[in-house]
Amino acid sequence: MTKTDTLKILVPGHHPMVSLLGQRDELLKLIEGAFDASILVRGNEIKISGTKDEMDRAALLFEELIGLLDAGQQLTPHAVEQSIDMIKGAEARPRDVLTDAVLIHRGKAIRPKTVGQKRYVDAIRRSTITFSIGPAGSGKTYLAMAMAVRALQQKEVARLILCRPAVEAGEKLGFLPGTLYEKVNPYMRPLYDALYDMMDPDQMARLIERGTIEVSPLAFMRGRSLNDSFIILDEAQNTTPEQMKMFLTRLGFGSKVVVTGDITQVDLPSGTDSGLNVVREILTGIGGLEFAYLTSKDVVRHKIVQEIVEAYRRFDDNR
Repeated sequence: MTKTDTLKILVPGHHPMVSLLGQRDELLKLIEGAFDASILVRGNEIKISGTKDEMDRAALLFEELIGLLDAGQQLTPHAVEQSIDMIKGAEARPRDVLTDAVLIHRGKAIRPKTVGQKRYVDAIRRSTITFSIGPAGSGKTYLAMAMAVRALQQKEVARLILCRPAVEAGEKLGFLPGTLYEKVNPYMRPLYDALYDMMDPDQMARLIERGTIEVSPLAFMRGRSLNDSFIILDEAQNTTPEQMKMFLTRLGFGSKVVVTGDITQVDLPSGTDSGLNVVREILTGIGGLEFAYLTSKDVVRHKIVQEIVEAYRRFDDNR
């Protein structure tokens, strides 16, 4: 017969229990459903009963959640679910992941929300070139943009260069009507949207006008050498091998590159290899270059998006 133990946790008085347990105990219910242990709350005391392993994991979770509150974090169902996954998987301490503020704008902090996202951010910090490969909603572009804006604010680089392949137009932008801005704007819109979340519109407009921030199609990178820049290539699964080589060889002194893409969503003509797929076979064992892989576990949009991504992955595997 399995031995049952009991452990008590006292919650510091400066934290209202509702901040830890949630309105109508919604957070407590998540925790109770995640562990094979009995959890009893009386005042500011939490009593946990169960087998030693389950009791210890539940106790560690509460300690980590209290630590998040100490760090000024507001607990949400998503944060608690991510913390449970980290504790049960023994992958990382939630405090180490969820308190890493990449960028703060108007009092709102942009942070990694999963272990995979934390590893991605750390890879950008230590590498000259980082490739991020993962599904939609896993934070590839958004976190790269936050790191880029921070680098500009900290004067680690002199400019930001953000580009995407305009694959739907076959990069033949000269045949599209309107000014250059009007031609490329539909393809660059997701990058502008992320920037709007990270800086004031007036400041953003001034930096774009001065050329400190440049948003342009990949085709416009040819022939350039980019020094003292933070360069992001988004939707890189839609580059050809030749375009990828062209882009990577633009890297100059004092620069950092992040390449993001989802190899399950290639929009290139049938029979055309993806430069992002090819580069995984070519660029191995190079110092200062890392690949960060994100999965459906790192999707931080609506929970149903995570389930959709996973369903498509299973379908592709079976096919």
